[in-house]
Amino acid sequence: MPASRKTKRGLRPLTLSVPKVLNVGARLTVADNSGAKVAEIIAVKHYKGVRSRIPRAGVGDVVIVAIKEGNPDMKHQVVPAVVVRQRKEFRRADGTRIKFEDNACVILKDLENYDPKGTIIKGPIPSEVAKRYVNVGRIASVVV
Repeated sequence: MPASRKTKRGLRPLTLSVPKVLNVGARLTVADNSGAKVAEIIAVKHYKGVRSRIPRAGVGDVVIVAIKEGNPDMKHQVVPAVVVRQRKEFRRADGTRIKFEDNACVILKDLENYDPKGTIIKGPIPSEVAKRYVNVGRIASVVV
C-alpha cells in the first residue's frame, strides 16, 4: 500500500460511507469462536465528536466491548473488537447497497496488529472490512 494511502493508525481507509448507527450500549453478537456470545459497546476508539454526544460506531470501526454472555472465563471482560456487520444498510462506491441480519463484532487480541482472538468467523463479513483488517479477513468463512 502506498504511503499516501495510509492514515495515522496505519489502516487502509474505507471506500464507502457507513452510517454510524451503533450507540454506546448497543448489544452485538460475537461472530467468532473466542468463547463470547454477546458483547455490549462501552467505547468507540478514535471517535471525535461534540461534547455530550453519545459515541457511535459502524462497520469497520474498532470498539471496546464488555462481554455479557459466553464462557465463564470470558464473561465480564473488557476487550477490543471490530464491528463486522450491521443491520442498517450502507452504500458501496459502485452504488450497491448491503445490509445484514444482525449486528456483529469480532474480538481482537491486541490493537497493534488487529489480530482476532478466535480462529473462525461465523457468517459473512463485507469485503471492505476484510481489506482493512487483513488478519480478520483471513479467518472469515464468507466475504461478501
